[in-house]
Amino acid sequence: MNRTRLKTYVLAAAALFIAGAIIAYPKISVEASLSGLKMWWNIVFPSLLPFFIISELLIGFGIVTFIGVLLEPIMRPIFKVPGVGGFVLVMGMASGFPAGAKISSRLYEEKQLTKTEAERLAAFTNFSNPLFLFGAIAVGFFGKPELGIVLALSHYIGNLLVGFCMRFYKGKERVENQEKTGFFLSPKLIIKAADRMHHERIKRKKPFGKMLGDAVQNSVTTLLMVGGFIILFSVLNKILDVVNATEIIASFFKMILYSLHMTPALGSALVPGLFEITVGSQSVSQVNAPLIQQVIMVVFVLGFGGFSIQAQVASILSEAKLSAKPFFIGRLLQGFFSAIAAVFLFHWFAIPSSEAIYNKSIAVFQPISNGIYHFDATTNEYLQWGSFITLFTLVTFILLKAISKNHTYSN
Repeated sequence: MNRTRLKTYVLAAAALFIAGAIIAYPKISVEASLSGLKMWWNIVFPSLLPFFIISELLIGFGIVTFIGVLLEPIMRPIFKVPGVGGFVLVMGMASGFPAGAKISSRLYEEKQLTKTEAERLAAFTNFSNPLFLFGAIAVGFFGKPELGIVLALSHYIGNLLVGFCMRFYKGKERVENQEKTGFFLSPKLIIKAADRMHHERIKRKKPFGKMLGDAVQNSVTTLLMVGGFIILFSVLNKILDVVNATEIIASFFKMILYSLHMTPALGSALVPGLFEITVGSQSVSQVNAPLIQQVIMVVFVLGFGGFSIQAQVASILSEAKLSAKPFFIGRLLQGFFSAIAAVFLFHWFAIPSSEAIYNKSIAVFQPISNGIYHFDATTNEYLQWGSFITLFTLVTFILLKAISKNHTYSN
C-alpha cells in the first residue's frame, strides 16, 4: 500500500469517527461548540481585528517598507530575513496568534519577502498575546501576577531562538539583488527609508476609502476562518475526552514525565493543551504538582501552540502557497526552548512555590459542567465591549460585501 492511499484511508476514517462521535454525543458537542464560539466572539475576534486592519493599512501606506529599510541591518544578520520582518515580529508579539503568519503571507504576496524568507518569518513571529500571558494565565489561572514575567520571557526567548535556528532553513539559498543598507539609523538610511515609503504609497494608487474597505474585508475573512478552527477543535478535544482517548494518549506522556522525575498527573493535563492552549494551560494550573513543573508544562503548551492554532496558521500559509513545515518544526523547538528558559528564569526571579490561589473574581476563564469553559463577562468589562465590536464589525462586513456585489453587477 503506497503512502498516498494510506493517507486517504486514515483521513476518511478520522472524518467518519468525528462525525459518528458528534451524532452519538450531540449535547456535549453543542456545549463544546458554544464554548469555542464564545471564545472567538468575545476575545479572539475583537482582540485580533484591530491589529489585522492596522497592519493592512500600514502596508498600504508604505510604513512597513519604511520600517523594513531601517531594520534591515538588524534582521538580516541575525534571522536572515529582510527588515520588514522586524515589523512582523513586533506585531506578532503584540497581537498574538496567528497575526505573524497572516502578515508574513501578506508581505509575501506584496513581493516584499521571498518564499523562503516568508516561511522562515512565519516560523518564529507567532506569539501568545501579552494580555493572555499576564492576565489569563499568571493572574487568572495561577493567582500569581509575578509569574507573568517568567511566562512572557520564556515564551519570547524560546521563539527568538527558533528564529535564529530558522536562519539555517535553506541557508544556501542566496537573495538576488540584495542592497547594502549601511549603519543602523544613520541619516542616509533614514532618508532612503522615507523615499521608499513615499514611492510605495504612490505605486498603489488606491484611495483611502477603498484601502480601508479592503483591509476590513480581508481581516474579517481571515478571522471567520480562525473562528471555524477554534469551534472545530473545541468539539474534537471534548469528544476525545468523552471516549477516553485522552487518557490513552496521556499514559504515554505520563511515562515520559515519570522518567524525568516530574509529576505524572501533568500528562493528563498536557493532552488538552496539545489541541487548545487556553484549556491546556488551565488544566495544568489545576494539577497538584510543584509550581516549577506547572510552569514548565505551561510554557511548553504555549510554545507548541496547539493543533487548533497550527491548523489556523497552516490554512493561512497554504492560501499564499507557503510551506507550513518550518512553522510546525518551530512549534516543537519553541516548546523545548521555552521550557528550558523557564527553569532558569523561575529561579532567577525567585518565584515563591507556595500553592496558587485561584481567584474567580479575577479570572477571565471559569470552568462549568462537563469540563467546558466560558467567560465571566460580569467581572470583565472588556468581554462586553468585545461582543459589541464583533457584532458591529460583522454587520459592516456584510454591508461592504453587498455594496461590492451591487457595484459588480451594475458594471
